[in-house]
Amino acid sequence: MRKKETINLVKSMDRGSLEFETHASQHEGDVMSIATKKVVTAPQTATIKEAAEKMVKNKFRRLPITDPGSEKLLGIVTSMDILDFLGGGDKYKILEKKHKDNFPAAINEPVKMIMTRDVETINTKDSITTAVTKMTTKGVGALPIIDSEHKIAGIVSERDFVLLMAGVLNDEVVEDHMQKNVITTTPGTRIEGASKIMVRNKLRRIPVVGEERKTPHPEKEKIVGIVTATDILEFLGKNSAFEHMITNSAEEILNTTITEIMESKVITTNAMSHLGDVCDLMENKGIGGLPVVQNSDLKGIITESDILKAVIS
Repeated sequence: MRKKETINLVKSMDRGSLEFETHASQHEGDVMSIATKKVVTAPQTATIKEAAEKMVKNKFRRLPITDPGSEKLLGIVTSMDILDFLGGGDKYKILEKKHKDNFPAAINEPVKMIMTRDVETINTKDSITTAVTKMTTKGVGALPIIDSEHKIAGIVSERDFVLLMAGVLNDEVVEDHMQKNVITTTPGTRIEGASKIMVRNKLRRIPVVGEERKTPHPEKEKIVGIVTATDILEFLGKNSAFEHMITNSAEEILNTTITEIMESKVITTNAMSHLGDVCDLMENKGIGGLPVVQNSDLKGIITESDILKAVIS
């Protein structure tokens, strides 16, 4: 679906609510026009390791879990579920208590043990407007689309909307929509610690700032890298984690510092960039968030989620 034929999104000069210039953009069922229809799924019997590998192979942050027979949606596993399992939250109990720190045994548990069962969905008759509203109000990055038989018919994500808005939101600047209170970490942080930060704060990425900067003010910290949930997922899904193992202990893996997996060549933007240009950059680089810097100092962060909120604010 070409941009000019879809939701030419504009904001009024007084920063009013979202306007759709084409009637089609509010048409019942038009969400299917931007959705991914060939959805990669996995059965609930697939192992956590297999799910992670499939997500990495297809460059997904989420994987719907379906019943092989009926094809009905049973749940979804996301990169955040994987991080929770790796020490970020309650799912870590599978590794810590059930398998007594035995990493190979734990990651071969069925994915149903960590998947999210109460999945936020929309149906094939819903509109783009409905999808945007639900994603922002529920705080989810994607919505599986189900048909009348509860079978998965597609999936729509924040990334789909960002691609549509590339070059469109030219009256909005980053400074008005970025997150200014940025949670950061340092190069010495372990994977387990980074997972905890992301899960507890519902973050998909954390800027990494130099340890040598002894300042309590985030805006004056020098950014030296960025670590994302996808980086940690790839560490597991590409089997890099096993290169760190001498025994079967998960501690050997979780003690790996983020310097080994973070992106040190950070793509950034500035506070006065237009959101349309940021969407272009995200599309071209295949990323979901950009640190906002000025004179090498970290001032904030702008993400796909922030852009989606800007559209309906």
